[in-house]
Amino acid sequence: MIRLYDHPLSGNCFKVRQLLAWLDLAYERVPIDFHPGRQHKSAAFLAEVNPLGQLPVIDDEGFVLRDAQAILVYLASRHDAHRRWYPDDARLRGEIAMWFATADELTRTASAARLHDAFGYVHLDIDACRRGAHEVFRLFDDHLAERASSGGLWLAGPHATLADLACFPYAALAGEGGIALDEYPALRHWLWQFRHLPGFIGMSGIPALAPN
Repeated sequence: MIRLYDHPLSGNCFKVRQLLAWLDLAYERVPIDFHPGRQHKSAAFLAEVNPLGQLPVIDDEGFVLRDAQAILVYLASRHDAHRRWYPDDARLRGEIAMWFATADELTRTASAARLHDAFGYVHLDIDACRRGAHEVFRLFDDHLAERASSGGLWLAGPHATLADLACFPYAALAGEGGIALDEYPALRHWLWQFRHLPGFIGMSGIPALAPN
């Protein structure tokens, strides 16, 4: 069985939990005290799980993999028989990889601002984090508005893919880092539509919608 080293308030861990739910995969959750315990920086965690001291990590019968986006690719490639989340098409895979890089920018900016405001990481340059996040969100909004003009909704391809999942949580949690999304209507519409995907599980700060 897959083992997931997890923290419930981590957007990157949420990505993995959400894909596991969509793929209907059973897994064992190993809770890590990210805050305030900083267990991910402990000597044992660094030596035995991830030398970079980051979450999430999976252990799939001895195959240990770190980095949220890498885990998403692995799980979808191995377990998604319909190739919905990580299609075989080379162009779509290129686009998804491009949005993975954008997701990393969100971790560096919007997620960092959230760490500052919600978790007390006062050493971060909060103004730089927020400026960087707004630059990424403007890119998002422009891209999604252009897609909408031709009938598209998602970041890449005709339906939601790993590109959307990778970028979703730290955009949805931007408010917890003092970043308002009022000026990004296409982005807010995309967030709303993502939460309406069947099987969306949600997390603290991004609750699942009540069934109609």
